[in-house]
Amino acid sequence: MNRRSIMLGAATLALAASFTVPAAAEMDAATEAKLKQVLAGSHRSDANKARDASRHPVETLKFFGLNQNMTVLEIGPSGGWYTEVLGPVLNEKGKYVAGHSDPAASENAKKQVDAFKGKLAANPELYGKSVVGELSPRTNKLTPVAAGSADMVVTFRNIHNWMAQDTQDVMFKVFYDSLKPGGILGVVEHRAKADQPQDPKAKSGYVREDHAIALAERAGFKFVKKSEVNANPKDTKDYEGGVWTLPPNFAKKDVDREKYAAIGESDRFTMVFQKPM
Repeated sequence: MNRRSIMLGAATLALAASFTVPAAAEMDAATEAKLKQVLAGSHRSDANKARDASRHPVETLKFFGLNQNMTVLEIGPSGGWYTEVLGPVLNEKGKYVAGHSDPAASENAKKQVDAFKGKLAANPELYGKSVVGELSPRTNKLTPVAAGSADMVVTFRNIHNWMAQDTQDVMFKVFYDSLKPGGILGVVEHRAKADQPQDPKAKSGYVREDHAIALAERAGFKFVKKSEVNANPKDTKDYEGGVWTLPPNFAKKDVDREKYAAIGESDRFTMVFQKPM
């Protein structure tokens, strides 16, 4: 082998190394203790605490590798179920940023964002350092988050919403740009049947695992691992009204309510992706 070949080989190895994915973080003992303390806090309603059995916040956030000194973005927090967990855990040593709707998008969006901000402002000892950002697919930006500033991005049951609006590629690109090299993307979503074609608009609310992985990889992420912590084998995924037929929505109101309550919340995949170094 001549000198030029050796040099080219070394350059190839160096380039490959620059795209490797480092080991994902693990939750430390202090963060786990803080997390359990927050989950038991009086700021959480009994109804929200009751959902812990279906949403498995300790196991899910441990799987993501959350630590209390991180800067964490939650995308699409809606009413703030996970905000009540993440905000207080990160308030002392880290930073929680809610990537909420763009209030300029509609009057309903403005009301939702104002209500969310009011929730945080009413409890400064828990959310004093929390930031409410504005995520706008129209501008492809999450303000006021600087590119490459976040340690972790998390999102819970939102991919189907972006597919319905055809903004999924924009959203994943925003996540990618927001994260530091080596940063983590944690995703939970209603899991579609693997033997059924993926509806591009995800009208049922269910998304195939392979489709979610493809979306993330198209943005530049590397798939790291998945967990069955939020799985529910009782979910048949064949409801006329989609996933919203199940609790907590009960779209059919009192019709067959006991049947759907017995099934429980949807079957969900839980995945970790990482931005390469």
